[in-house]
Amino acid sequence: MLPFQKILCPTDFSDSSYEGVKTAGEMAYYFGSELIVLHVVSPIPVIPNRGDLPGFDVTLYEQELEASSKRTLQEIINHLEWRELKARLIVLRGKAGDEILRIAEEEEVDLIVIPIRDQTGLNRIFFGSVAEKVIRLARCPVLTVPFKAERSERRK
Repeated sequence: MLPFQKILCPTDFSDSSYEGVKTAGEMAYYFGSELIVLHVVSPIPVIPNRGDLPGFDVTLYEQELEASSKRTLQEIINHLEWRELKARLIVLRGKAGDEILRIAEEEEVDLIVIPIRDQTGLNRIFFGSVAEKVIRLARCPVLTVPFKAERSERRK
C-alpha cells in the first residue's frame, strides 16, 4: 500500500475541497505519487419544451460547465506550491459519489483524499453526504480532511 502511487482528490470548488486538494497535493509530493484531481458536473434536469417557448440548449450549457471546470481545476493546480507534482485533471458528468467511486476503481488509486464539511442536523439529513458514500463503498483507503470555516479564517 505504501508508498501511494495514485491519489484521487475530488473537488467541488468549495473552500473545504480546496483544503482537500492542498492536503492531497502535499501527500502526492511527499510520496512522489500521481495526483488525480476530479470534478463532477451534476447533470442538468431537462424539462420538456411545449414548443411555444424559446428553448434552452442544455447540451451547450453542460459543455460550457465542463470547460469552465477544467479551467478552474488548472488554476487550482497552478496555485499549488509543488511545480514538479505529477497531476492529472478529470472532469466528468454524473452523480458525484458514483463517479468518484468509478474513477477510483478504473484508475486503481491507492488513496482517496476527500474533504468533509462540518454538516450536522437537517443539512446532513436533507443533502446527504458524498463523502459518506465514498467512505462506505470505496475499495481503497479514504482520508477525510475536516473543514471548519472558523479555522480557515484564523489561518489568513
